Order: sequence, then C-alpha cells, then structure tokens
Amino acid sequence: MIHHVVGLFTHPDQEWKEIKGEEETIGHMYLTHVLLLAAIPAVSAYIGTTQVGWAIGTTEAVKLTTASALSMTVLSYLAMLVGVAVMGAFIHWMARTYDSSPSISDCIVFAAYTATPLFIAGVAALYPSLWLAMLVGTAAISYTVYLLYQGIPIFMDIPPEEGFMFSSSILAVGLVVLVAMIATSVIFWGMGVGPIYVR
Repeated sequence: MIHHVVGLFTHPDQEWKEIKGEEETIGHMYLTHVLLLAAIPAVSAYIGTTQVGWAIGTTEAVKLTTASALSMTVLSYLAMLVGVAVMGAFIHWMARTYDSSPSISDCIVFAAYTATPLFIAGVAALYPSLWLAMLVGTAAISYTVYLLYQGIPIFMDIPPEEGFMFSSSILAVGLVVLVAMIATSVIFWGMGVGPIYVR
C-alpha cells in the first residue's frame, strides 16, 4: 500500500499502470488502505478539536467535549468509508457509457487511491485553523483532481479525450456526494449528534 501512496505523489502515470495491473479485492483494499488512511482525518480532527481547539482573534480557544467529538469522529469515519464505496459504484455505473468494463472492485480501488491526498491532508486537522484548512484542503483537492484526470484514461483503457469527459462526470458526482454528506450531517445534528462546545 505505502509504495503506491508514495508512487502516486512521485510518478502518478507509472503508478496508475502498476495499480491497474494488480488484482485487488474490495476487502483487501479496505483493510490495507481505506480503513487506515480514512483514520488520519478522523483521529486528527478528534485530537485537534478536543486538545487544541480553535480561537478567533484573541479569544480563548474553543474545544469540543470528548463525547461529542467522539460521536462526530465515528460518523465522519464511517462517511468516508461509505463515500469511497459510493464513488466506486458510480464510476462502475458510468464506465459503460465510455465503452469500458472494469469490475466493481477495480472502480472502488480507483476511487480509494484517487482519494489518498484528501485522506493524508486530514493531518492538518490536528491544528484547527480556517486558513490552514483552506490551504491544505485546496492543495489536496487540486492534487486529487489531477490524479483523477491522469488516472481515468490509464485505468479504464480509454482515449484521453473520453477520459476528460469521464473524469469531469466523476468530479460532478463527487460534488453531489459531498453535498449529500453535508446534508446528512445537518440531519444528524438535528437529532442531537452535534458539537458541544467547551472553553
């Protein structure tokens, strides 16, 4: 797993070809990659919101109670795990439009590796800061989009022009999934699983 993560940052074209050549099951992918990397933002956010907190101006740092932070951490972790599977399923469904026939396993593997920069960027949550989150988040999203556009033509064996259209479709679905996750979190907050602040 680690060599693929490093390879996606150092030589993504070659790494996508290596990943495509491997036969990876969904279970193995989740056990060796997704479960571990999705824990980075979840655990970092828990530590950052309960131990460090955030302050606006010169006010005292605001933190979350451990109980509320834990419930939100667990829900966000589960959302990331489900998000990878949902994106993989959408990629599999859309692949037929582009005369590609990858397995559902291949599509989930692709979604998981594409999301790697987002998972790793979660370490920034150790120090909750709006500006840090914006900078690191923008960099992570940019590189994730780059991996998506680089990887689709290689992974799906389609021409670059079709790969561009396919990648754009995946990006649109990703935004819809993100909005759905935000809406779901609002529903959970309304049910009482929201933040409880302490100073």
